[in-house]
Amino acid sequence: MKKIILIITVALASISCQQDKIAFVDNTKLLNEYQEKIDIEAKYKGKFEIFGKKRDSITQVFQGEAQAFQQEAQKLSQSVAQEKYQTLMQKSQTIQQQVQMEEQQLAMESQGEIDSLLKKVKVFVEDYGKTNGYTYILGKNDAGSVMYGEDSKDITDELLKALNDAYKK
Repeated sequence: MKKIILIITVALASISCQQDKIAFVDNTKLLNEYQEKIDIEAKYKGKFEIFGKKRDSITQVFQGEAQAFQQEAQKLSQSVAQEKYQTLMQKSQTIQQQVQMEEQQLAMESQGEIDSLLKKVKVFVEDYGKTNGYTYILGKNDAGSVMYGEDSKDITDELLKALNDAYKK
């Protein structure tokens, strides 16, 4: 009986000595310094710049047409001028709709890639935690999920290195 109590006591003592391996990651730093995110942002920055130049060019051409109409309208009869004005306004609306659609499509495409990246990072962190024996990896951010953590528990840099190394492959 004493041996059973001793075995149970030793087993409980060894179980209670096991501590959860807990760390935290600075989410903002992890994402902002992740090379794949930097590459995605650079790609879309270029696309938005090209879109901006195209939009400005279209706007400039339309403004030229509008100025030409203003000069011509003084020489036309009121009914003809009004008809041309209506045509010009329809063209303006069509251009605005087209530009807005292209801008929304580009924004949706960009957001889709960022959403996919976030899912990929989440899965990577989960796998990293399992592989390295962590019970918990908490996320630190401005919202305050981790208000304080010892620097020794911050694995942001090592996780960022592993994430960037995996991306390079």
